[in-house]
Amino acid sequence: MTINYYQTHAQTFFDGTVNVDMASLYDSFTRHLPPGSRVLDAGCGSGRDAKAFHEMGYQVDAFDASSGMVALARQHTGLPVELMSFGEVSACNIYDGIWCCASLLHVPAAGLPAVMQKLADALKPGGVWYVSFKYGNSEREKDGRRFTDMNEAGLGAVLSGIPEIQVVELWTTQDKRPDRDEVWLNAILQKPGPT
Repeated sequence: MTINYYQTHAQTFFDGTVNVDMASLYDSFTRHLPPGSRVLDAGCGSGRDAKAFHEMGYQVDAFDASSGMVALARQHTGLPVELMSFGEVSACNIYDGIWCCASLLHVPAAGLPAVMQKLADALKPGGVWYVSFKYGNSEREKDGRRFTDMNEAGLGAVLSGIPEIQVVELWTTQDKRPDRDEVWLNAILQKPGPT
């Protein structure tokens, strides 16, 4: 259902998101990353964030589950964006940072723990991980897309099953797009490194 939405509306979604100023969110993530870190943009959409991280000097891998979005993201970023879903992530301990901006919210609540475990496995010890969800505590469908909304308690419950991941920072923001008034839950997570 959600992938069909992005296939049908890829260009419209790209146009509506590619130029949104995400600098404040980038800073909250990149201040934890050493220069030249390897970053995964998981569910990269337009490729806006992958391109920004690449231009900052990070080694960026990116993927999206919609072939329409992948084509546009490849064109926009010049990066070899992969066509894959969260469930296909198989990397282990290779990323210094993982960026999941408004992407995990399309995973059904029942599937989130397994998907987030795969991403946690892909993160190096000491690595950081940004996630964002629309703020709430329900699952819903809107305009052909599935959403799993998350609040602090909900995210805590999901993460309780992934003991190697800790919450570093948790905060809410208003939507960065000028025509939206939604509230977002943002989190910086970390897989602690050797002590």
